Amino acid sequence: METKRRSFLKAGVLGALALAAGGGIYRMANPPAPGRFVLDGEARSALGRSCRPCWPAPCQPRQPSARPRSTRRSRACIPPFRTCPLGVQKEVQDLFGLLALAPARRLLTGVSGGWANAGEAEVTAFLRDWRMHRFALLRTAYGALHDLALGAWYAQPAHWEAIGYPGPMKELS
Repeated sequence: METKRRSFLKAGVLGALALAAGGGIYRMANPPAPGRFVLDGEARSALGRSCRPCWPAPCQPRQPSARPRSTRRSRACIPPFRTCPLGVQKEVQDLFGLLALAPARRLLTGVSGGWANAGEAEVTAFLRDWRMHRFALLRTAYGALHDLALGAWYAQPAHWEAIGYPGPMKELS
């Protein structure tokens, strides 16, 4: 069967409309709080699964049983991100909205069963792919995930000893 230019263009337009409609439906079902950085359930799960592989290897808990608790503590440190400009907050919120949307998540990351069921190898492969992707937009999205995960990890006083940081100066506290 020969693909004609006209049918190819029609398929592209229909695909773009379907993605836009899916994004609009997601936004209507999960409206963002005005002026605040908020992660909903699936987006929080995406952050939790993409968080740990971004940490430097020496910073990861050695016992597998300690990893979920450490990840939950890191996710709890996201509120300082609210100090960023609203435009940056909106872009990061849109990134997590995209990662939460099942068709986009499957197409862009290869994670098919949802973030809660994603395996460590699956998440690591997706992050590695985005880190070296040919599209600058996906490399930038990886950078945002990486910086967000590391910022949340380093914000925890419990992790300061592992990196040799004595904490803020007493004069500044």
